[in-house]
Amino acid sequence: MSTNSRIEWTEVTWNPVTGCDRVSAGCDNCYALTLAKRLKAMGAAKYQNDGSPVTSGPGFGVTVHPQALRQPLTWKSPKVVFVNSMSDLFHAKVPISFVQDIFDVIAATSQHTYQALTKRSHRMARVADKLSWPTNLWMGVSVEEQAVVDRIDHLREVPAAVRFLSCEPLIGPLEQLDLGGIGWVIAGGESGPNHRPMDPAWVESIRDQCLAADVPFFFKQWGGRTPKQGGRQLDGRTWDEMPTYAAL
Repeated sequence: MSTNSRIEWTEVTWNPVTGCDRVSAGCDNCYALTLAKRLKAMGAAKYQNDGSPVTSGPGFGVTVHPQALRQPLTWKSPKVVFVNSMSDLFHAKVPISFVQDIFDVIAATSQHTYQALTKRSHRMARVADKLSWPTNLWMGVSVEEQAVVDRIDHLREVPAAVRFLSCEPLIGPLEQLDLGGIGWVIAGGESGPNHRPMDPAWVESIRDQCLAADVPFFFKQWGGRTPKQGGRQLDGRTWDEMPTYAAL
């Protein structure tokens, strides 16, 4: 139900929901779809009965896993947890009641810090006042190109302890970002055999905007055929800044 993560900005992943489908250009080479196919071939139970729906592009069946909800209650030491690395918490097929069930587990395990990302920021903002938000949840939106910067405005509407941006895979420039109310920015290039190259100027611009706004900046990778192909250094150093956080 949980997996130690190779993602540099978290420690473990927890997937009470699996499955997703395409909503924007950032989804075109979805790592979760590739991984889901591999796990299904290996016989992983969570990927055997996904329904194989017709999706709007790359995707696999959205499934909730109530049996996974208790997993964080069993962890003895505090962890940084990426919620739903294999799905989108605010996908239309995830009942709001189940989102609240997830939030309740997060609130009940305040020793852990949770991070969640969504591309479905419209729904997140629309239902935000119907949810009881835990104080140990960092909520982020994916902002992979200028066409989706409206997600940042939606993010500002939610009462998350930390609001953050994941500019990954960065597939275009992001100019004049409004970072008001944003506590952290991650940027990175795309990986995989069909990766789209990232212009160094794009990530340098985001880094400089973060420095000007005093927002912590984390550079995850240049990308390439494998995630580590291009390394992580930007202008001769790694950028591993994290938000200053205290439970509200």
